Amino acid sequence: MVIKWAGDLLRGVMDETADDVMSKIMQDRYTDNLLTGLSVAKKCGFQNLMEVEMRAAQGTTLERPLGSSLKMSAWEALLFNPVHLHRFPVENMEQVNMGVTIGPQAKRPLKLDIPIFIAGMSYGSALSAAAKIALARAASALGTATNTGEAGLLPEEREEAAKLIGQYNRGGYLNVPEKYKKLDAIEIQLGQGAQGNAPQRTQVKFIDDKMRTVFGLKEGQDSVLNSRIPGINSSEDFINTVRRLRKEVDVPVGVKMAATHHLEKELDVAAEAGVDFISVDGAEGGTHGSTPTLQDDLGLSSIYAIARARRHLKRLGLTDKVSLLAGGGLITPGQFLKALALGADAVYIGTVAILALVAQQITKVTPGETPMQLVLQTGRYKKEFDIDLGTQNLVNFLILAVEEMTSVMVTLGHTDLSKLNTSDLCCMDPFLAQALGVQYGGIAPTEQEDYYRGLFAGYWVEETPEEYMLQ
Repeated sequence: MVIKWAGDLLRGVMDETADDVMSKIMQDRYTDNLLTGLSVAKKCGFQNLMEVEMRAAQGTTLERPLGSSLKMSAWEALLFNPVHLHRFPVENMEQVNMGVTIGPQAKRPLKLDIPIFIAGMSYGSALSAAAKIALARAASALGTATNTGEAGLLPEEREEAAKLIGQYNRGGYLNVPEKYKKLDAIEIQLGQGAQGNAPQRTQVKFIDDKMRTVFGLKEGQDSVLNSRIPGINSSEDFINTVRRLRKEVDVPVGVKMAATHHLEKELDVAAEAGVDFISVDGAEGGTHGSTPTLQDDLGLSSIYAIARARRHLKRLGLTDKVSLLAGGGLITPGQFLKALALGADAVYIGTVAILALVAQQITKVTPGETPMQLVLQTGRYKKEFDIDLGTQNLVNFLILAVEEMTSVMVTLGHTDLSKLNTSDLCCMDPFLAQALGVQYGGIAPTEQEDYYRGLFAGYWVEETPEEYMLQ
């Protein structure tokens, strides 16, 4: 009886409140109306609205973690083409080789057992030492590599990583022989998808003794990432740096850049320098923190960047000599494999690797805090992070991701990743199909050329039909 009475009372209060709200909305002028808030949120978007308020209230630079929330690459428009009779599927998954080689022209190429490796996420200015150790252990368990990010050489990471890619970086923290000669590949980091090459600073108040030692900082000195690598102020400087490093080390020497509409011009310089690999980071790339404007309004989306980079390397005759590594917002195993089919030799994951790392530990911080507080160097709960559990969670994710990718390879009839190419894809959007060099799924393969000649009637350039150039 008491419960029924309380329920009736609550319903009565709620009904009266709802009536008052509805009455106020219907009778108030729009300038006084509660509905104005809904209208503004719909116009701006809730996240944009909140970021406006955060800028106004905080008066400090916003550093949004994990990259843009915008969906820029239409991966769902691509589908794989299973085979039945004209080519037969592979009999079993064990026949499929998912290994890749990075930098085949280097004296000591980097060989990975799987085509996925961990992206550059730096110790200190981003992740804690414990998080870096877990990433290294998981990568080693799968026979793949992890990446130092723009940091110094963390001894524990080097010890735990069977294969370590290190970034010759804009802070200069790994740019000395006694450090980069300990690496399995050197990646000259010119920029990244989530921030281009905008400067970054870690204030001294966030730098402890261990980070100061790893970065080689003086007491009271901030950690600074410049817009340029110290000593590289021209194309010639870059070319000379690559050639010097390739003489000093046996391992692959490559370059990482934020994807850009100037991509082909950048690749020309990299090719002239003689790099062993090129890492192209799409605009959807994650980050410890950069401004919303850098994340949302800068660069080129991953899906276009991969297709354009591979097309240009083919023009230069370098597809079998220079490895193409790609990342930026890749989340699912299907997206990983589609990126490989578009032309990447291997893909790297950052945000999704962190999400896998904390999978079973988020209850330690939620709902009051974000899971990032477990793995950031400045995280309030970083001491709560369980390295062994994080390692196992990421290992589980990688094993299943590769298993799902391998099952698709079986349906395509390929026993080796080197056989995967754009002919294994079709695209549901005719215009995107042209940009990516993939056939449009709405038309039979034998009818593609006639279809596009009709679609682009009056605009077709006969001299270069294979590149689908428009006047």
